[in-house]
Amino acid sequence: MGRSTSASKTGTALHRYLAGAVLVRLADEGARVALVLLALEKVASPALGGQLVAALMVPHVVAAPLAGALADRVRRRRLFHAGALVLYGITLAACALLVGHAPSVVPLLVAVLGGCVAPLVTGGLTSLLGEIVDPTGLQRAFALDSTTYNLAGICGPALVSAIAVVSGAVAATVSLAVAAVVSGLLLGTLPLADRRGAAPKRPNLTGGVTALWRSKSLRAVTFASSVGQIGIGALPLAATALAVQHNGNAAAGGALVSAFAAGALAGSLAYARKPVGAARPVRVVLAGLFATALPFAAVALVPGTAAAAILFATAGFFTGPTFSALLAVREHEAPAEVRTQVFTIGAGSKSAAAALGAVVAGGFAHGVPLVLGVAACHALAALCGALTLRRAEEITPSESPGR
Repeated sequence: MGRSTSASKTGTALHRYLAGAVLVRLADEGARVALVLLALEKVASPALGGQLVAALMVPHVVAAPLAGALADRVRRRRLFHAGALVLYGITLAACALLVGHAPSVVPLLVAVLGGCVAPLVTGGLTSLLGEIVDPTGLQRAFALDSTTYNLAGICGPALVSAIAVVSGAVAATVSLAVAAVVSGLLLGTLPLADRRGAAPKRPNLTGGVTALWRSKSLRAVTFASSVGQIGIGALPLAATALAVQHNGNAAAGGALVSAFAAGALAGSLAYARKPVGAARPVRVVLAGLFATALPFAAVALVPGTAAAAILFATAGFFTGPTFSALLAVREHEAPAEVRTQVFTIGAGSKSAAAALGAVVAGGFAHGVPLVLGVAACHALAALCGALTLRRAEEITPSESPGR
C-alpha cells in the first residue's frame, strides 16, 4: 500500500510539472512572436521587435552556466525555481507595458533580464524530473517532457497570433506573462527538498563544462545534438524557400514547419509509450539523428509541398525519441552537484547552434539545397557523435559514468 501511495504522489507531481512546463514553454515560444507584434503595434518598428527578441534570446546561451550553477547551490530550491518562472512572466508583462511608453532601452533591458532567467525554463526545469519521478518511470517522464516543447512550439505562436488579432499585441503578451506566473505557482507545489548543511558555496561556473568534457557519453551527445541543431535553426528558412520553389506560396512554409513539429510530438508520445533502446540512450540519440537526416534528404526526390510535408513530419517523428534519450543521458551522466548546470549548458549550446543555422541559411535562397543542408547537419551530427564516443573509448576505456 505504501508503494501505491508513493506512486500516486509521484504521478500527481508529474502531472503538475507537465502542466507548468507546458504553460511556461508556451510563454517562451510565444514571446518571440509577441514581442515583434508588440513593437509593430505600439511604435511601428520592426527593428525594435527584432532587438527585443534578440535581447530575450541571447541570454538563453550566455546566462546558462550561471543560472544552472545558482540552481545547483541554492538552498530553497522550490522557491528559487518557482520564483524564476514568475520573474520570467513579470518581465514579459513589463515589456508589454513599457514598449511605446518608455525609452526603448528600458524594455530591452527588461527583456535581457527575462532572457537570463530563461535557461531555467528549458534545461533547468527538466533537471528537476529526476527528483519528482521514480527511477523506473524516468524515461517515460523525459519523453512526456519533450512533448511539452513540441506543444509549445506548435501552439505558442498560433495562440499569440489569435489573441493579437482579437485583442491586440499587449493582451497577447500579457496572456503569456500570466501563463508563466501560473506555471511558477504550480512549480511551487512540487516536492523539492531544501538543501541542508553548510552554507552554500560560491557558484562553480565551470563545473558543468568539466562534467560535459569528462563524461564520454555527455560529450558525444552534446556535440552531436548541437551540430544537428544547426539544421533545425535553418529549418524555417529552408521550409519557406522550398514552398516558394514548389508553388510560389511562402505561407506554405509554415505548414511544413508545423508538419515537422506535429511529427515530433507524435514521436515523443510514441516513445513515452514504448521507449525502444532506453537501456542505451546514447545509441538512440545517434541513431535518431541519422534517421532524421533520411526524410530530409528524400525531399530532393519528391515534387510538391504535400509530399514534402509527409517527409517533414517523418523527420520530426524521429526527433521525439532523440530528444527524450538526450535528456536521459544528461540525467544519468551528470554529477548531482552540477546536474542543473549540465542541463542548462546543454540547452544553451543547442540554442546557440540554432541561431548559427538561421544566420547561415539566410544567405541561401533555394529550397532543396537548404533542406539537403538540414539533412547533412543531422547526418554529420550522428557521425561526429559516433566518432567522439569512439575516440573517448579508445583513450579512456575504463571510464565510469558521472554518477
